[in-house]
Amino acid sequence: MLIRKLLRTAWSYKAQFISMILMITLGMGMFLGFNMEWKTIEVDTGKFFRQTKYADYRLYSEKGFSKDDIDKISDIEGVDAATRYLSVNLDIKGEKNKSLALDVSENYTVSTFVVTKGAPYDENGDGFWLSDKFAAANHYKLGDTLTLEFQGTEITGKTVGLIKAGEHMICVADKNQMMPDYSTYGYAYISPKKLKETVGEKALDTTYAQINLLSDLPKEKLEDSVKTALGRTIMVTPKEDHVVYKESSGEATEGKTMGSVLPVLFLAIAILTMVTTMHRIATKEKTQIGTLKALGFKNRRILLHYTSYGLFIGLVGTALGMALGLVVCKAIMSEGGMMGTYFDMPDWGAAIPAFCWPVMAGAVCLLTFISYLSVRRQLKGTAADALRPYTPKKMRKSFLERFRFWDRLHFGTKWNIRDLSRHKSRSAMTLFGIVGCMVLMVGGLGMRDTMSGFLDLLENDISNYTTKVNLTDNADSAKAKALCGELDGDWESLTGISLKGDTVTLDIIHNPNRLFNVIDEDNNRIELSDEGVYLCLRLKDKANIGDEITFSPYGSKDTYTAKVIGYNRSVMTESVTMTDALADKLGIHYTISSIYTDKSTSQIPSDDLIAGKQDKAQLMDSFKSFVKIMDGMVIILVVAAAVLGIVVLYNLGIMSYVERSRELATLKVLGFRNRAIGKLLISQNIWLTFIGVIIGLPAGVGVLKWMLMSLAGEYEMKLMLGPLTFCVSILLTFGVSLLVGLMVARKNKKIDMVEALKGAE
Repeated sequence: MLIRKLLRTAWSYKAQFISMILMITLGMGMFLGFNMEWKTIEVDTGKFFRQTKYADYRLYSEKGFSKDDIDKISDIEGVDAATRYLSVNLDIKGEKNKSLALDVSENYTVSTFVVTKGAPYDENGDGFWLSDKFAAANHYKLGDTLTLEFQGTEITGKTVGLIKAGEHMICVADKNQMMPDYSTYGYAYISPKKLKETVGEKALDTTYAQINLLSDLPKEKLEDSVKTALGRTIMVTPKEDHVVYKESSGEATEGKTMGSVLPVLFLAIAILTMVTTMHRIATKEKTQIGTLKALGFKNRRILLHYTSYGLFIGLVGTALGMALGLVVCKAIMSEGGMMGTYFDMPDWGAAIPAFCWPVMAGAVCLLTFISYLSVRRQLKGTAADALRPYTPKKMRKSFLERFRFWDRLHFGTKWNIRDLSRHKSRSAMTLFGIVGCMVLMVGGLGMRDTMSGFLDLLENDISNYTTKVNLTDNADSAKAKALCGELDGDWESLTGISLKGDTVTLDIIHNPNRLFNVIDEDNNRIELSDEGVYLCLRLKDKANIGDEITFSPYGSKDTYTAKVIGYNRSVMTESVTMTDALADKLGIHYTISSIYTDKSTSQIPSDDLIAGKQDKAQLMDSFKSFVKIMDGMVIILVVAAAVLGIVVLYNLGIMSYVERSRELATLKVLGFRNRAIGKLLISQNIWLTFIGVIIGLPAGVGVLKWMLMSLAGEYEMKLMLGPLTFCVSILLTFGVSLLVGLMVARKNKKIDMVEALKGAE
């Protein structure tokens, strides 16, 4: 019998039941979806790194590593495996604006790859193992011949296999490129034998400028061991500083931040609204509870019956939420999803964080407990007490009614103020829902504004060049400067240094043509001085302006001291910036890394010094691809926020209508027309929306600032909010509120005045 009653009651309150299930589904779905996203990144990338033996440390030397060096490194206690390694960007002969990272792992126990099609790896092979994504984007097939230009010679071979490599899971040419662009840049592996045949055995020691190794040793201990073994200081970079691992870990960290803020807000709004809704349903069922008591049902059985409502809503909502969470996760983390353009890996299985299971169980228990508490209040007293219908509590005069202006207020204003005072919990929940909707919209749209502003700053204020020419690691400085003069360009040198125990980049700049600029904290261009160095904002805690810092370049025993004269906003790296004049004055040995020029790639002749060319337009296209990923996430957030706002406000609006049915019927009896009563209902929603917008706007900006510190710290982005974000957020929120108000107001036409006006007597 009680089961049939549960179904009848659910049908009687179908609007409330459906809205509560939808709220739990949305709240749980967004919470699970965004948390599954970062966990999936951790699990899938971690699995791929293990599968391809991704290096724990990378050792760099401009002079290269000999066979004796690798033997000494391999003998260090705690080093599990080590290999001499080459990774260099090379142009493809005969292809305009297409280049590959050519990789060679001398010992195929570190930094390997997975063959997706074609021949397995052969250390004596004569062909190329080519990125399958690059091959697909450029219509390369197995058996096609490739020719790469390398240090004045050519490397030619057939494509024997298509692969995915952990070292290039995020396939970017350098740290300045944010998104992969497989139509212009990919990677390929060749065997050590083929490299030896190309450069000759004598040149191998200088060609292998990198050692990759597997080791669990702490960085400090490994550095000391390497220094002892080789007799010189070598730049040791842990995997946490390598672009692939750093960016994938950064995406997981960003996902954790997203999952701990906005999705939690979804879930909180859903559960808190459930509290008010279940309380109102229990109040409305007061007469039914009294009838059951009069028929002899024990309090315990009635309590279990009504408690099952919350259990039912929790179980159905959570089950649907899990399905929605999987959809959200797959929309972001799948080969065909948003992150499929960023990560290149073979497996895309979804994973769920362990803490999500107790959260789901806890949510169901909480909803059940809410139902229990709501009904327990109605069981107090005798059956006769319970049979009395709900009557609103008597209200005393509000604080505002004590002032003279009260009598001058319009009737509708007085009525709404009194109603808000009488039903404080429902009003508070409506306000909370509106504020939450605003926070979600401002947060989502504001993230997009900030990213767009960052790209505009990068394209128009920082980067004024046409082509960036990347030079070989051991490029002769005199020849590089001569090449820079021929290209009428500016140049930059990037060198790893140790600053107070941390590895950072020394950025030496020569930019008389202003083809690239350095900006301050307020995004204004800095006229670099030869009197000292500039620390990026992330190194602000290292020294104050006027202090002196001491640093040591890796690969050198020399230390240098310079005065800090300012801070700059670094686009990508943690860096110490100085002019070439200051570097020459201090006697710092450096090699030029890149030349920036106004010439197009076709106007730049081939040269032994050139490792690759990057067109600025292609670089900016890669950034815009990143914005597309963000656009997808913003759309999910904004749509979900709008839907949640509609469901929450409609649910609370229906509750408000039910609670005020007697008052509304009284107004109709007194001669108020449906249109006038509808205005009363809508105006109250508009009031609450106005207050919610006033609170929600600064709250959304505050949440966005906090998120930006975690989400974009590695790019040193500055919060930027356009007027369109504020307008869209406000208009959408008011639109949702007005829509819900109209939907509720229409119900006034169907009110049963006789039933509504029946008193407790």
